[in-house]
Amino acid sequence: MWIRTCLTIAALVLLPVWVQADTKTVRLHAPAKLVETGLLKYILPRFSLKTQVKVTQVQEVAQADITFGAQGRPLFEGAGEVWRMDQRSEGHAGTDRFVAWLMSEIGTRTILAYAPEGTPLFTKPSQTEQAVAEITFDGDPVLGLRVSRTHCIRCHVVDDQALLSGIGSTPSFAVLRSLPDWDQRFAAFFALNPHPSFTVIQDVTEPFPHDRPSPIVPIDLTLDDLDAILAYVAGMAPAELGAPLKHQ
Repeated sequence: MWIRTCLTIAALVLLPVWVQADTKTVRLHAPAKLVETGLLKYILPRFSLKTQVKVTQVQEVAQADITFGAQGRPLFEGAGEVWRMDQRSEGHAGTDRFVAWLMSEIGTRTILAYAPEGTPLFTKPSQTEQAVAEITFDGDPVLGLRVSRTHCIRCHVVDDQALLSGIGSTPSFAVLRSLPDWDQRFAAFFALNPHPSFTVIQDVTEPFPHDRPSPIVPIDLTLDDLDAILAYVAGMAPAELGAPLKHQ
């Protein structure tokens, strides 16, 4: 199913940790060619400062939770290579968070902003390097609308029948649907602030500790519910936001 595939690829699943006890340390292997550019020294402290997750570099691929190299999902291009990310450990919260950051808009901007001599060294990967696959949503859109009206309407306008619902500063589903990465945003919404503080996805996220409950009425969903929401939003008409802003 799409949501399960997306969660695996995006590595945004926050599973309980059984194998590795240290969820605050991520082991990264990168070739010397990339290390010598200085990029890792630039981005890793910034990630750790935001998340308190430490990324340490290891010499052997077999020791790594994540590798940068020729295998995996293309992340950025530079120094004569398209650099890909391969997540080698599953169910490790720190690793999942690092992968999510690398794939996020903030992580991409951080990588592209690296310009040690005033000229950025890296760009987004070329279009020819990115695999194009047809995405289908096999959830129940009727259920998706019902779940959205039950849980999401407190903050978002989820359909035209409830235009006065939600919070004014929170984008509607139609606005989110107009974004090029809308499917990733919806598939991984529970890992994006502020949702982790009040959202539980059964068999994916850990329940709230008894001494740290959700500050508001929690949202409790299943993977089928997520599939359904994706199917519902996929069938929506994107909001008309007008022409992009032009700056002089």
